[in-house]
Amino acid sequence: MSDHFFVVTGGPGAGKTSLITELARRGVHTIPESGRAVIREEMQSGGDALPWADRMAYAERMLEHDLRAHSTAQALSSPVIFDRGIPDILGYLTLCGLPVPPHVTAAARTIRYNARVFLAPYWDEIFTQDTERRQTQAEAEATCEAMYEAYSALEYEITELPRTDIESRADFVLKQLTI
Repeated sequence: MSDHFFVVTGGPGAGKTSLITELARRGVHTIPESGRAVIREEMQSGGDALPWADRMAYAERMLEHDLRAHSTAQALSSPVIFDRGIPDILGYLTLCGLPVPPHVTAAARTIRYNARVFLAPYWDEIFTQDTERRQTQAEAEATCEAMYEAYSALEYEITELPRTDIESRADFVLKQLTI
């Protein structure tokens, strides 16, 4: 287990990436979301490992990214904040009604993060869509619930982020980083 690895999860459009950006600005080591990286790579290469094309291939590519990120971050000794983690892939596949391959379940069980996971709840006032985030509000809410369930099933302790400005959210997270 990597006690200094903390995950921020939740549905799309809940302020996760904005929070991660603010934490990085404050000098915290951060790891970007693999899903957006995969989407950008696939769109540039003309690939179809995309959430609106081949969802299983998309999940496999996210797992590759997340495993690499977790491994690379082992060299860091201070707290590291991940924009989503491997259990998010379990939640994603479940949400999509797809079977969870045994190797994905095994990775989520063995490649661990700090027991405390930060959940960015669905927040209507800040939810937006863009070219990479095509989910509806209902899908965003369902995604948040799926992530909560995925992390809870793996016995992580869920800490819900307050619905407040980014600076206050960052202050909240920094106060919680007890390792």
